[in-house]
Amino acid sequence: MKFKCNQQTLSKALNIVSKAVTNKTTLPIMKGIMLKVDENGILTMSASDFYISVEKSLKVEDFLPGSIVVMSKLFGDIVRKLPNDDVYFELVDNYVVIKCQNTEFKILGLSSDEFPVLNKVENNNEVIKLDRQLLIDMIKRTAFAASIDEAKGVITGVLLEMGPEKFNMVALDGYRMAISRERVDINEEKKIVIPAKIIGELNKILLETADEEYDVNMIITEKKVVFIMDNTKVILNLLEGEFIKYQDILPKDNTTTVVLNKNDLAKCIERASLLAKEGKNNLIKFSITENNILITSKSEEGNVKENLSVYKEGNDLEIGFNSKYILDVLKVIDDEDIKMEFKQSINPCIVKPIEGNVYEYLVLPVRITTN
Repeated sequence: MKFKCNQQTLSKALNIVSKAVTNKTTLPIMKGIMLKVDENGILTMSASDFYISVEKSLKVEDFLPGSIVVMSKLFGDIVRKLPNDDVYFELVDNYVVIKCQNTEFKILGLSSDEFPVLNKVENNNEVIKLDRQLLIDMIKRTAFAASIDEAKGVITGVLLEMGPEKFNMVALDGYRMAISRERVDINEEKKIVIPAKIIGELNKILLETADEEYDVNMIITEKKVVFIMDNTKVILNLLEGEFIKYQDILPKDNTTTVVLNKNDLAKCIERASLLAKEGKNNLIKFSITENNILITSKSEEGNVKENLSVYKEGNDLEIGFNSKYILDVLKVIDDEDIKMEFKQSINPCIVKPIEGNVYEYLVLPVRITTN
């Protein structure tokens, strides 16, 4: 096997493929990336940790077909530090010889025979075409709210709910819930759950190629979902189990509605949370009266008061929150102004756009003691 490739091109491709490499394994082969050159001069780089698999292809020159597995970290470090010039690779007796200008490396390779084979996509599966930026935005708006407790099973994942004119993503962890809705025409009703950790890795890959224009093709198989974009294929394992019926959790009869500036609210909460005690769930209190929210927090070290002008309809209310959960929501919303809906101090708060329903967030309150 041998080939020639530009250093920058190869380095960028390695950054994408290495997202699927794991160090949490006793199998050396799983810490590697497989390099395979076919008879048409296409170099395919593959990596897998059994939960996520990534395959990236690019055209190379001066090639001879063959395959080898190289250790991801060492190979990546070498390529990244080489000059921006053509790099020559050649397999010699299980060693990969790497040459660029006046530099030459010789590193040990492993046989590709034991490397996991990426599943072939069946031709009869429906191909769902998605806008790349839409996918990035939806993952950003939801994945953060999934549970990080592995014991909680299916809610460590993000629900993808699809059908005619419908594409929803939902994540929750028992304290907050995130919903993102878009209109995508999909022939059949489908529901899958992707682990939040690996859908986050997919998002990093999508962001890695931010300067490229392409659509993403999604193909759902029995236990996996495949995302194909340009010359990159990402295969993700699905979580098994029935996702929570999230529609039943959304309150239907809120009695207080507030419209306010998202950035102003975030700044007030960030300052108020400086005195929110960790032992008290980062507690901040909203006192909603007239067209104002008084945001307060206190600890043994002092107290803080923030007044925020808002537009309010409905009843006055006092309610407490974990400041982190509110801030997490505000960080992923792009709108300048938002709507917040409340019922009572023991009921969840809903955050949504002023118009439409492209996103919706639910945050459970923290019980507060009245003085």
